[in-house]
Amino acid sequence: MTLENLEIVFNFTNIFVLPFWGLMVLAPRWQVTQKVMDSLVPFAVLAVVYIALFALSLDPDQAAIWSNPTLGDLAALFSLPPVMATGWTHFLVMDLFVGRWIYQQGLERNIFTRHSLALCLFAGPAGLLCHLMTTWGTVAWQRQQQTQGEGS
Repeated sequence: MTLENLEIVFNFTNIFVLPFWGLMVLAPRWQVTQKVMDSLVPFAVLAVVYIALFALSLDPDQAAIWSNPTLGDLAALFSLPPVMATGWTHFLVMDLFVGRWIYQQGLERNIFTRHSLALCLFAGPAGLLCHLMTTWGTVAWQRQQQTQGEGS
């Protein structure tokens, strides 16, 4: 695959995920958002792109490196545009999947998620941790409110 075609695929994946993040953050309770985010189609599309990029980035000479890499080996491999595009697509699909879980859990449990989703878009694991902390705080607050309500 030429670098120009790789850039097109890279740009496509970056743009492809943005509407889903936008819907979850800006219109979480809209029925269209809920229907779109219930679908697994976006993940299938990204998975197909990932698999294609993965297959195109395989190099028999690098097989030994992938089987037991060092940090330096991985840095060298990820400096190659096909490998980096594959890795980036991996991040996009997994972050979106985690974002979808955060979004759906927020709806189910009535937990505020916009801040966690925005953080997850830019730093997936940090967004996940933020959501876990928000969930813990929300559940504790809800229990306190319920206890105070029962005492009245």
